Amino acid sequence: MFASAAIVLFSSCNKEFKSDDYTAYFGGEVTNPTSPYVLFCRDSEIIDTIKIDRNNRFFITFDSLTPGLYTFKNEPEYQYVYFDKNDSIMVHINSKDFDESIIFCGRGDEKNNFLMDLYLKNEKDKSNLFDVFDYDIPKFNKNIDSIYAKTKKFYQIKKEEIKWSDEFDVFAKSALDFHYYSKKELYPIVHKIRTGKDVFDDLPPNYYDFRKTIDFNSTILASFSPYIMYLSHMLDNTGAITYHNHFSDIDLALKTNVNKLNIADTLIKNKKVKNIILNNIAFTYLLEDQNMVNNQKFLEIYHQYSTDSSKKNEILKIGNAIQLLKIGKPLPEVTLIDQHKNVISSNTFAKKKTVIFFWTKNLTSHLIAAHKKIVYLKSKYPDYQFIGINLDKDQAEWNMTLSKYKFDGVMELRSADFEDLKAKWAIMKVHRSVILNKDATIKTAFTNIFDSHFEDNLK
Repeated sequence: MFASAAIVLFSSCNKEFKSDDYTAYFGGEVTNPTSPYVLFCRDSEIIDTIKIDRNNRFFITFDSLTPGLYTFKNEPEYQYVYFDKNDSIMVHINSKDFDESIIFCGRGDEKNNFLMDLYLKNEKDKSNLFDVFDYDIPKFNKNIDSIYAKTKKFYQIKKEEIKWSDEFDVFAKSALDFHYYSKKELYPIVHKIRTGKDVFDDLPPNYYDFRKTIDFNSTILASFSPYIMYLSHMLDNTGAITYHNHFSDIDLALKTNVNKLNIADTLIKNKKVKNIILNNIAFTYLLEDQNMVNNQKFLEIYHQYSTDSSKKNEILKIGNAIQLLKIGKPLPEVTLIDQHKNVISSNTFAKKKTVIFFWTKNLTSHLIAAHKKIVYLKSKYPDYQFIGINLDKDQAEWNMTLSKYKFDGVMELRSADFEDLKAKWAIMKVHRSVILNKDATIKTAFTNIFDSHFEDNLK
């Protein structure tokens, strides 16, 4: 099926292009699509919305496509694709195993398959890091240096074999290096959390020498996740406050994140890169710490540094949503759907003490653990009603999941409009729960059923 769809593209690969012709082709097949479109984007901006036909195929011709790195999305998943001049690329995707299923073919396929292979190698390495951060400094360095050397050899062989452009090499080398650098930044932080031992002062004098080689203002890499993730890890590391015994946890979170904002403003001069990093810091902080006074202090400093009005509006929306979720206020109304596709208003919940939690089929271990915890809580606190809100889009799959697990004693609903839910309840991650008083006012809107002190809120 995929091969037959590629015939048109392969015929285009033999076409002679003029020096001023920047025609390019992109298409492919999406098995089990999660939306009816493939979004083609650059720098987070949608360039084209490509419809998937009844055979699950999509195809588009670009009369003029600037060479560079792009992303394609079958929401919520996305991946990168790099186009040199006149590339003609087809991709096969299975949404049920998105990253692992991706295969490129056509003119320009080899470099993209390399980038995908390198991404998967790095992801596999991440999954094996759990115990590595427990190692002492020499053993940790030996481990990551050995893996880096093997991956670098793979990169060098492919570079010589494929002979890709210097422009593409910026991304290939960054995917290699920044994964390695991120591990070095994370080590002292994670090691202390996991072992209780502070190794900051014991690190070799040259441990951070690699920082001298990094361009902290690269506009080319500004939308490339290995680079942005590295900058975030570096700021977590450099922004940490070592001597903090006299601070409360809430005040320490504020001081640490303000410190990160200050460092980012000093270190990063390019507005585009700086705004992306500032937004990452803001999103993380506002969703983790919910002290209203501290949030306002944080936002005042954030707005001093950020110049991205569109992104700033997103941060403002979260800030505004948090303000609406103050203790004692009514929960803002959102629209939900039950298993029979009936539309339900959150304002119609029974007037009794309530626990609201969230889940998605994409996080199976969480959905099982969350429901088991809720069943336990239901037996212990029978005066509460428990409402599970699914964040997925597909009604049939949601019903199928519920029939498979059969969790009793929970009112199961699904979000009718996740963007509205996100805007009004500040839901950006699944590990959140909301507790309402008997009069439907908010007791706490920012807690987690797995928190060791969660039950204190129910008494």
